[in-house]
Amino acid sequence: MFDLYSFPFSAMGTECNLHFYASNPSVAQEIADHAIDEVYRIEDRYSRYNPHSLLSQINQAAQSGGSVCVDDETAGLLDYAYACYESSERLFDITSGVLRNVWDFSSGIVPEQEQIKSLLPRIGLDKISWNAPNLEFTVPGMELDFGGIGKEYAADRVSEILVSRGIAHGLVDLGGDINVIGPHPDHAPWVIEIRHPRQTDSSVGTVEIHRGALASSGDYERCVMVNGVRYSHIINPLTGWPVRGLACVSVIAEKCVVAGSLCTIAMLKGFGGVNWLEDIGAAHFWVNENGDQGGSLKLNYRQRI
Repeated sequence: MFDLYSFPFSAMGTECNLHFYASNPSVAQEIADHAIDEVYRIEDRYSRYNPHSLLSQINQAAQSGGSVCVDDETAGLLDYAYACYESSERLFDITSGVLRNVWDFSSGIVPEQEQIKSLLPRIGLDKISWNAPNLEFTVPGMELDFGGIGKEYAADRVSEILVSRGIAHGLVDLGGDINVIGPHPDHAPWVIEIRHPRQTDSSVGTVEIHRGALASSGDYERCVMVNGVRYSHIINPLTGWPVRGLACVSVIAEKCVVAGSLCTIAMLKGFGGVNWLEDIGAAHFWVNENGDQGGSLKLNYRQRI
């Protein structure tokens, strides 16, 4: 007899939860502890807020235009980031974090064009020499930010750990980045809400998942409203300005890191992100800034936007 256990915790700046079926409470707790430790390990390595993290060490070298040798795990993340960079026509760029120097979404202020323009020369993965395991920064003052793939990568790693410990039915939720290991023991799917992009604490509807990963991205996560215009935290690295067009995108894929990057790329492409998702055959749902919605995912609608 297996019972459902849930383990809420906080990590990576968000609320997280593990839900899975196990034979007894002690076994469930031991497995959960091991899985949660993995989330904290990844956070410690790749957090830009931790001055002692591996990412901070990399960015110290980047500031001076130096070089650094990275381990296999980091090399894998870099390879994936470069693949996203190429497939997105340079829109998915983990060097664009320097734009935080002028875009402060808590200030209510839109930066001047000259402020943005001054940072653009420090953006672009093509300006970094990457020949595993060596990473060399040819332009001083650059920095990397794994925020676009780190949490999703952690969700996939936790799922792998749970499976390796014999868990066959469960769901990993790291702040909305979700990996479903398998359905409930009675084969019922997990029912997941898709957040409403304009109404706080409300959902558009629900989607049912037996196995796979779901990620979402939207202009509601961090933004600033100035003179009636919404400026999203999702910024085009080629222009330095927040993207317009889509309000939110959700994607289902085999891996959460893939679902997450597809969402982000679609948002970066603006209105063109809809056709792009259709062209690559991604299972998706979208809402644009005009309130129109669509996609290939079958949602159980609670309300129309």
